[in-house]
Amino acid sequence: MKPLFTGLFTALITPFDESGKVDFATYEQLIERQINGGVGGLVPCGTTGETPALSEDEHLALVECCIKTAKGRVPVIAGAGSNNTAKTIDTVNKISKLGANGVLIVTPYYNKPTQEGLFRHYKAVHDSADLPVLLYNVPSRTGVDLSCETVYRLSALPRIVGLKDASGKLERPAKLKTMGIKEDFSLLSGNDDTALAFCAMGGMGCVSVTSNVCPDISALMFNAIKDKDYTSAQKYHDKLAALNEALFCETNPAPCKYALSLLGLCSEKVRLPLCEISESSKSKVKIALDTALKD
Repeated sequence: MKPLFTGLFTALITPFDESGKVDFATYEQLIERQINGGVGGLVPCGTTGETPALSEDEHLALVECCIKTAKGRVPVIAGAGSNNTAKTIDTVNKISKLGANGVLIVTPYYNKPTQEGLFRHYKAVHDSADLPVLLYNVPSRTGVDLSCETVYRLSALPRIVGLKDASGKLERPAKLKTMGIKEDFSLLSGNDDTALAFCAMGGMGCVSVTSNVCPDISALMFNAIKDKDYTSAQKYHDKLAALNEALFCETNPAPCKYALSLLGLCSEKVRLPLCEISESSKSKVKIALDTALKD
């Protein structure tokens, strides 16, 4: 069997209008731009979507809007995780009714569970869900690192279908394969700057921030990876390298939203406790964006 989720998925930003409300009209336009740019899938309400700053009603409305706008053209993996297992299960069940293709479940943050606690958390979500579950490991944000051994244990559960790994540990795909993880278990990078290397080590794609800004160039890179044309993939990676770095000069998604505002696609507004980026960071983003878009 082939992995369920492969290629380029965009971790969508959540646009706000100047009053701070979710701008659904702009959201729909951004989704259309992603699909027209050639991305392989969409991830609403993840880290890049500022989910901790959304109300439950906003969260569910954004997922529903994404699904309805995509119209089945690309899969939608909705962010549904929290540091409360019962709340996560409730969110997953509500998202299931909206028609998502899967859910992205982040490791519980702040609580700092053990590996056994992480296993039990994900198993509880799995046992209560009827959707495919993508594990999400991002230790720089959560304070816990989902080990390869725990990923391997979880991969035996039928509805846990893959991993988005933002640990920066490029050896993880190869290690998991050496351990004997199922061939159809999706291994996706959560870091744009190392996604090419991650895929060269056995990964199958990326959940990308940069593709919010440059979906077409990002899609070309992952199409080249799929074709094992690493010379072309390196060319596109190099074109995006400065932007990959600049979009994390301050906390994501503030730099990404600023880049999109330069393109006239949305407001740079983020919700507290995030704030707009500094003038020096704006200069970095603008220079990097100009470099990426240069012919």
